[in-house]
Amino acid sequence: MVEIKKVSTKPYNDQKPGTSGLRKRVKVFQQENYTENFIQATLHTVENGAKGATLVVGGDGRYYLDEVMQIIIKFSLGAGVSKLIVPVNGLISTPAGSHLIRKYKATGGILLTASHNPGGPDKDFGIKYNVKNGGPAPEGVTNKIFETSKQLKELVYADIPKVDYSKIGDQQIGDMTLHVIDGIDDYVELMKEIFDFDEIKSFLATNKSFKVLFDGMHGVTGIYGHRLFLQEFGLSEASIMRSTPLPDFGGEHPDPNLTYAHELVERVNKDQIDFGAASDGDGDRNMVLGKNAFVTPSDSVAVIAHYARDVIPYFKKHGIHGLARSMPTSRALDLVAKKQGLELFEVPTGWKFFGNLMDAHRCSICGEESFGTGSDHVREKDGVWAVLAWLSIVVHLNKTKPGTSVYDILQNHYKIYGRNFFSRYDYEEVESEKANDVIENLRSLSANKQLIGKTFNGFRVSEVDDFSYKDPIDGSVSSHQGMRVFFDDGSRFVLRLSGTGSHGATIRLYVEKYSNNPAEYTDDTQKALRPLIDVALEISRLQHYTGRDKPTVIT
Repeated sequence: MVEIKKVSTKPYNDQKPGTSGLRKRVKVFQQENYTENFIQATLHTVENGAKGATLVVGGDGRYYLDEVMQIIIKFSLGAGVSKLIVPVNGLISTPAGSHLIRKYKATGGILLTASHNPGGPDKDFGIKYNVKNGGPAPEGVTNKIFETSKQLKELVYADIPKVDYSKIGDQQIGDMTLHVIDGIDDYVELMKEIFDFDEIKSFLATNKSFKVLFDGMHGVTGIYGHRLFLQEFGLSEASIMRSTPLPDFGGEHPDPNLTYAHELVERVNKDQIDFGAASDGDGDRNMVLGKNAFVTPSDSVAVIAHYARDVIPYFKKHGIHGLARSMPTSRALDLVAKKQGLELFEVPTGWKFFGNLMDAHRCSICGEESFGTGSDHVREKDGVWAVLAWLSIVVHLNKTKPGTSVYDILQNHYKIYGRNFFSRYDYEEVESEKANDVIENLRSLSANKQLIGKTFNGFRVSEVDDFSYKDPIDGSVSSHQGMRVFFDDGSRFVLRLSGTGSHGATIRLYVEKYSNNPAEYTDDTQKALRPLIDVALEISRLQHYTGRDKPTVIT
């Protein structure tokens, strides 16, 4: 007989989930009843009530995972949850978690991750609730969690000893079943339904000189990379690096970009790796590299969309219903949509906006400039999926033209569509007040229209607006999603604040310039964009308001 306890608690007023759940420093979650309150509020919000529900629970292996897993198990018992589906050791990538929710028709899932943010005792932790379609909880649900958290007076949980979920099998704890599964098997089976594993394996077996290197960044996808590249594709240990998940990600920032994945970049260049790739802490982001080639996330989704119907069995079978990108992402995908006669959606940043389109069969492939790419196979962006999509494209094109490289694929794409030069400047941990001043300055310039018609270093301003999105499926409106400044030549820059950090604010500056001049296709991105970047900094007065003379990260 399991004893259910009820104890009083005091609410916190800062438990409002963002687009990717509640993210805070570990020490915040370790405050008295802080985590317990949020879990209780989340269970109160489960669709049709937590009693009798089936939930998927797991995370990316970061510090404080086990402690929170134990809390969830105890509070799920207290709430009358019928079953918890838990991967061995609690390790599950975010896209794989989305798949489990969908496959097992779970009520929802609680994913423990702060994604690409650093881990460790002094770093970040996160708790995110996904609904029954496998996607992040929509705003109506997260608002309800927040409102509930502010009114909590009582915690209800089971008084049980620590639960072991290190072995596959079922455990009966009171009236609840703890179903421990292999966290990799189901996901790999899904990937086999999407991609031609035999073709990939055959190519790698007959092209021994073709070098592959996958960087797990000591995040959760290391275990998926080990299974895929070694067991499924028959490659050696040399094809993977940093594949062991660590609570602090090896002291590194598990974000797959040129700055934080510099070790991979150096290895690709030094060892002449043909295909290099990385994924982040929880497996929803990706980066693809080749000899003398870095694939920007904006180009990545455009290239995948261009080849999808010819190369990837899943899309050969199901077709492509439409394409979508986040507003800051370059418009390279728009050109593919136009050429292929597909519907194109421009949505705010946040994967949940793609989910509505996918559920309505209006979108099949989508992407964000923040190294997130995915399709309607799950309702989260999927780093490993994107890596396999690119590997499939490389393998397919090498059948007809041996030696085709990642660089060649990019250049051929530019010959068809032109090139969208694109870069993002991140200014991390800016004081919130100063960050807001930057946005408010642009907002006032938009309102009084004083920039329209003005020329800055040859760039004439044609429009300034604050991006707003009306969801074509449910009619909901999302306002103030980022300031956009357009120029007569089709160039633009975007400024927005990111809500996915746990400390201060991150200002993101996005700059884009289109060229259909073949002589420019091989130009260095930063050199090509430098004049426009200078204009963006001048108009935004970013340095004036923040005191920052350079970004933290450039991608």
